[in-house]
Amino acid sequence: MALKKFAFKVLKEDNFARCGLIQTHRGDIHTPAFMPVGTQATIKACRIEDIKKTGSEIILSNTYHLMIRPGVDRIKNAGGLHKFMNCDLPILTDSGGFQVMSLSKLNKIDREKGAIFNSHVDGKKFYLSPEESIRIQLGLNSDIVMIMDECPKNTSNYDIIKKSMELSLYWAVRSKKAFGKNSHKGLFGIIQGGLFKDLRLKSLNELMKLDFDGYAIGGLAVGESQNEMFQVLDDIKSNLPTNKPHYLMGVGTPSDILGAVKRGIDMFDCVLPTRSGRTGLAFTWGGRINIKNKKYQNDNSPLDPECDNLNLNKYSKNYLNHLFNTNEILASMLLTLHNINFYQELMGAIRKNIHNSTFNEFHDKYINKL
Repeated sequence: MALKKFAFKVLKEDNFARCGLIQTHRGDIHTPAFMPVGTQATIKACRIEDIKKTGSEIILSNTYHLMIRPGVDRIKNAGGLHKFMNCDLPILTDSGGFQVMSLSKLNKIDREKGAIFNSHVDGKKFYLSPEESIRIQLGLNSDIVMIMDECPKNTSNYDIIKKSMELSLYWAVRSKKAFGKNSHKGLFGIIQGGLFKDLRLKSLNELMKLDFDGYAIGGLAVGESQNEMFQVLDDIKSNLPTNKPHYLMGVGTPSDILGAVKRGIDMFDCVLPTRSGRTGLAFTWGGRINIKNKKYQNDNSPLDPECDNLNLNKYSKNYLNHLFNTNEILASMLLTLHNINFYQELMGAIRKNIHNSTFNEFHDKYINKL
């Protein structure tokens, strides 16, 4: 039996903010959507059963890290990434391109060969070409596949960004060819060009000629200010294809998400809620809370009175403070789950307000509070 084709449709627009539906053979994804990050086939400190209870409809995993450990063949032999990690949600895999930048001391870039890495684990050499990145992602059997790109470090050097953007376009052509006909999966192009409007538009226009299933904005969340990031989105929002999902990679804080939705973004991922949860920072409707602070030692109120999911309110600030200050594993588990749940509550509220044509008011209420 043929698998259901990957598809996207817009359900409601409120200026540039929009609600949509991504349809995959593993399930539907309501947008705007936040993807919890499971870099190494796990969302740290959480069971996938609990992630699903937060309302998460898709997660993200990382090609580079899974290529190194445990290796794509081991995952293929287990039946693919979903069976390997016991996850029946759709999974998006990034291409490894970000690690080309973030692990730059361990690699070099070759136009034809791709990224030549020395593993950060044992020093073993790897070649990650556009074709190899796609081969690995197809081997993982992810549902949304990202093209191989180069994500340059934040720089104001126009020539460096232009050269990098052109290399990413060359790799995009090769990625599309390597992907072949897999209509039940989505293949997303990645728009590069730094903070330069002309380069971003050129990248977008060339990628649109290749007709990808979705379009991601890469090369942000690398040290630029929030205003600079929003300006990049303002520069391209009128040119993004309305019939395809728009994905802002690696972003971000709740206020980042609110501002990006206002500028037409449909999909997000970020390690912030999970990483913050492991270190004692909670996101709540009343703002951020550092639960390790002494002032919470006798505070028996719940972390967020407005959170009513997963029985998370039965744990007091006093108790959570104790868990963190005694280095108990349960502390990371509870706060990570709380933060993912908060992010999904935020996305649900965003979708509700778009449907009600009240998103601008919601945005203005929370943009400086969260």
